[in-house]
Amino acid sequence: MSLNKLDNEINEMNLSFPSRSCNESFARAAIAAFVAQLDPTIDELTDIKTAVSEAVTNCIAHGYQNEIGVIYISTKIMFNGKIIIKIKDKGVGIDDVKQAMEPLFTTGGSERSGLGFAVMQSFMDKVRVSSNKEKGTIVTFEKSIIRSSNRTKNI
Repeated sequence: MSLNKLDNEINEMNLSFPSRSCNESFARAAIAAFVAQLDPTIDELTDIKTAVSEAVTNCIAHGYQNEIGVIYISTKIMFNGKIIIKIKDKGVGIDDVKQAMEPLFTTGGSERSGLGFAVMQSFMDKVRVSSNKEKGTIVTFEKSIIRSSNRTKNI
């Protein structure tokens, strides 16, 4: 690991799991456990868990549709308290990312609300989506954990 990376990155976690609905709660819990080392508030932790839940659900419902694939999550904690989470599938991809990110737009039929990306954007500081047809989608979140002198922890 280079010194530059060591200067900026405190810790990193990678995981992968099958795109089964039962693993959505696992992903939420795993990310929450990893991020806990920054001593986030309950609200910050809830925001992160909700965004992760939405992204993983999108991988299951839209990325892999009626098949089981693999969902990949990488999470980094940076020196400045920023968390970077990437959630990736190798599914069908998104035809039009801009349109997909519009509130109420869905390709999932009447059982889907079309609010997944809007929810992610409301809870995270930054949301980026990149997708290639038949190659998959990567959703990248960034969130800074507010640190006060009362909550500072040695990591």
